[in-house]
Amino acid sequence: MAETLHIPDADAAWLAPHLPSGSGSAVQSVKTQNRPFVTLTFATSLDSSLSLAPGVRTRLSGPESKAMTHHLRRHHAAILVGVGTVIADDPGLNCRMDGANLDAQPRPIVLDPRGRWNFTEHSKVFEVARAGNGLAPYILVGETGINPERQAILEAHGGKFILLSSRETKPSFDWPSILAALHAENLHSVMIEGGAQVINSLLHPDYQQLVDTVIVTVAPTWLGRGGVVVSPDRVQRPDGTPVPAARLNGVAWHQFGEDMPQRSADLHSPGAMSKLLRLGRELSLVVTMEQAAEANPA
Repeated sequence: MAETLHIPDADAAWLAPHLPSGSGSAVQSVKTQNRPFVTLTFATSLDSSLSLAPGVRTRLSGPESKAMTHHLRRHHAAILVGVGTVIADDPGLNCRMDGANLDAQPRPIVLDPRGRWNFTEHSKVFEVARAGNGLAPYILVGETGINPERQAILEAHGGKFILLSSRETKPSFDWPSILAALHAENLHSVMIEGGAQVINSLLHPDYQQLVDTVIVTVAPTWLGRGGVVVSPDRVQRPDGTPVPAARLNGVAWHQFGEDMPQRSADLHSPGAMSKLLRLGRELSLVVTMEQAAEANPA
């Protein structure tokens, strides 16, 4: 059985305003919209890589940042990953915080437009569900993605397929429709964890306004060239001049774990990232999205 995790009360209190149940401005503004509260979170290397290569599981998070991730899962109704993540990692997609019963578990959401995930009853997420330590996934698929045998496994564990229209199954995900589908399932908050294609598509200027909070753990390592990177498509003005694809707003920092945080001025350009945290030997960033005015040229 996987170990249970714990986050200190003071650290949990500092994170509270950024949670879907918190009092931050992003929390308040999303209540009037027909979509869930969206937290985008992932762990990356210093060279913005999620893993050494496609399909290669690469550990970047330490114990403090892992506890933070599971604390965040506990406070979201759902966690969403792309099909590449479940194929590569076979994750449990549950919350392992101390005291987290079934009512505190998020609903796993797998974005699988073409039905690539050949899961079985022995896939970890279903083993976790049978043990009462998590929920079975809802899988977002296109019209050709529903396999009857897999559907039987899914529904036997309390999960289901959610059918997407053809527009929503294109590689450039239709995020407003995806989030509206989750909202229709009474999932009023979602924690989007990856992988790279999912993250990069959500960071495109067309969709940045849908992100309420960004939480990034930066591991003190370079993975080198050839890794799977977070790097959204570059955008341009009408005259062809490139502009930043995404911008993060506001700056603050807080200490997690035993180490002192590095100064934010040493790590980023002014206005580029906000709310600096130190998580053991990892650096984590909690931010709100701000779409740069010139990122969407008229």
